[in-house]
Amino acid sequence: MVITLASCNSNKSEKASDELAVYQCPMQCEGEKTYSEAGSCPVCKMDLQPIEVLETKVLDENSVSEESIFNLTSTWNTEEGEKIQLEDLKGKTLVMVMIYTTCKAACPRLVADMRNIEAQISKEKLDNLRFVLVSIDPKTDTSERLKAFAKENLMDGEQWTFLQGTESSVQEFANVLSVKYKKISPLDFSHSNIISVFNDKGELIHQQEGLGVDNKETVETILQLTQE
Repeated sequence: MVITLASCNSNKSEKASDELAVYQCPMQCEGEKTYSEAGSCPVCKMDLQPIEVLETKVLDENSVSEESIFNLTSTWNTEEGEKIQLEDLKGKTLVMVMIYTTCKAACPRLVADMRNIEAQISKEKLDNLRFVLVSIDPKTDTSERLKAFAKENLMDGEQWTFLQGTESSVQEFANVLSVKYKKISPLDFSHSNIISVFNDKGELIHQQEGLGVDNKETVETILQLTQE
């Protein structure tokens, strides 16, 4: 992408560039040593030349890969009635699952699996972790219903987030997770049973499929991500 700056902003642009500039001897007399201000090399006396290391670093830290779920721009409602985008979850390891609150078969077991995973994580690491449950039944699972469900299942701590979207945003997100679901009655769905782990940049790292399965690999993945 090419960004064209108008001439009236040239002074502002030059100032911003100066703030990001890093200088180095063109002969690298001092190896990789850099300076924050223009000047001359103390060894060969040549003028220091600007390099773009700092600017590149800033861009890299703020960017997300094409595989990141943070590229999705849909808006979601939390159990607290707040509106967020997935990008608002950036910076924490995410453990995500899709459920619906009226489910009487698979979802209670998925909830138990999520709580079992949480129980194996130390309190210190929980600060860098977020458990996210996305409803596949947005018509029934309002913010109020999700909040009640969270309390009923002792999942109302800060590390837990419940999301209600639109039918289209839920379908889009399910496609990203390779979760299949289908409505089979007014309050019942058939669906995949998958727990997904994302790094703090929103990139899918690991998936656990099935109910009540050995979650050792899932926990190990989470522990590795939360210590980085």
